Amino acid sequence: MGELKPFAAHEEQSLGRRYDEPSAPYRGEYQRDRDRIIHSTGFRRLVYKTQVFINHEGDLYRTRLTHSLEVSQIGRTVARALGLNEMLTESICLAHDLGHTPFGHAGQDALNACMTDFGGFEHNLQSLRVVDELEAKYASFPGLNLTYETREGILKHCSKKNARDLGLIGKRFLERKQASLEAQIADISDAIAYNNHDVDDGFRAGLLSLDQLCEAKLFYEQYEAVQAEYPDLEDRRLIYEIIRRMINTVVSDLIANTKTRLEQLGPKSIDDVRDQRADIVGLSDELLDKHQSLKKFLYKNLYQHEKVLGMTGQAKARIEALFSRYIEDPKQMPEEFQKRASAEGKPRAVADYIAGMTDRFAIAEHERLR
Repeated sequence: MGELKPFAAHEEQSLGRRYDEPSAPYRGEYQRDRDRIIHSTGFRRLVYKTQVFINHEGDLYRTRLTHSLEVSQIGRTVARALGLNEMLTESICLAHDLGHTPFGHAGQDALNACMTDFGGFEHNLQSLRVVDELEAKYASFPGLNLTYETREGILKHCSKKNARDLGLIGKRFLERKQASLEAQIADISDAIAYNNHDVDDGFRAGLLSLDQLCEAKLFYEQYEAVQAEYPDLEDRRLIYEIIRRMINTVVSDLIANTKTRLEQLGPKSIDDVRDQRADIVGLSDELLDKHQSLKKFLYKNLYQHEKVLGMTGQAKARIEALFSRYIEDPKQMPEEFQKRASAEGKPRAVADYIAGMTDRFAIAEHERLR
């Protein structure tokens, strides 16, 4: 990691951890965050949590774990190019989906519906809850006791109502402050990763054809370029080459455009970044339009595909049934969550338990409790 820019997140300026700890002799604070995340139970579970397809649908589709690694790779590249804190960016990227439910967005929607009368459910807030409260690794404190800067990046969005209950970490939402540049990078790297890699999974599943994909301008431009250079390339390698070039195009634009914004705004510190009225990290208007058009294309042609909707319908039914069963009989949950149900109320404890499940465990539990 090269020399950091003045507006990067510097460890010596960190707002610290929730619980005081002595410094580590061989690791920086953000490296400790990264290591704690990788060794966490929640991180290991991501290997069996779906991205788009249910985990058992195939071995080569992306999971939350592979997605998080891909987000991290993109984020580190951008952070290094901009002179920002690469280790902090990686920590945020690796932790951003720790609170995601089984069965992807279908699971989150179902759990949120179940929690409507109890404060709702949102996976960014749940990811923070995982690292702050639910991980049980240390004798001296609950959670992973991560730095403020990593926790800030995990909590990408937050309502004012929830922010008021979160202390320092919620304060920026009340004051309308921006997150660090490293957090901003993690956020957009997430969108870049799933936008491009869902193209791969959709094609692999036979739900998206080349003709369909060429309706998306970002894809079609690279398709034409690859076809001109490699006219006889088979479809599998053709798709890989197109996606590789799509990611390179978007990431290169992100770096160049963000550099221009930084030069125009001239922040001198991370506080100057936080005081901006909007995010600094972002795509140019032209690439943003192509990026968003691809997202809309995927929503229409992949996420709303009848096969995907069939899977998500089953997933929602399972989540709803599990929630109802555990509310009715909390003793069906492990002792830890029974205690949480007594201390914090059954709905939140049940939501914590279900959100931590892998796809295959949720399926097995649904079968057990039927």
